Amino acid sequence: MKNINLKQNTLIEAGEISCENHVIDRKHVESVSKQLLNDTAAIELAELYRALGDGTRVKILYTLSLGEFCVCDISSLLGMSSSAISHQLRILRSLRLVKNRRAGRVIYYSLDDEHVVRLFEEGLKHIEHR
Repeated sequence: MKNINLKQNTLIEAGEISCENHVIDRKHVESVSKQLLNDTAAIELAELYRALGDGTRVKILYTLSLGEFCVCDISSLLGMSSSAISHQLRILRSLRLVKNRRAGRVIYYSLDDEHVVRLFEEGLKHIEHR
């Protein structure tokens, strides 16, 4: 059986080539290698998506996409304890997905910036697209 490498217009016998020894499309590999994520960015992105992998945090983010709320109001809306909401908000804040502001003795939470809004909206569009 033969594989056709269209980029080089050569026929390569199956089994003759090994990824350990060859690069099939050197220009493409070199071009893409300059665009790869560094380890720090990859880890931070994985942490971001790990945070979105929790249903409670997703509900909190959705709630905050509708407006600014304090812990007590989020707790009431989601039917959860204030301590559970606070715990999740700490995680979301550490990942810069939410921010807070103080008004007297009350702390209000909102989505951190427009990037978070778009990230959340795009994810929601993706699942609703099915």
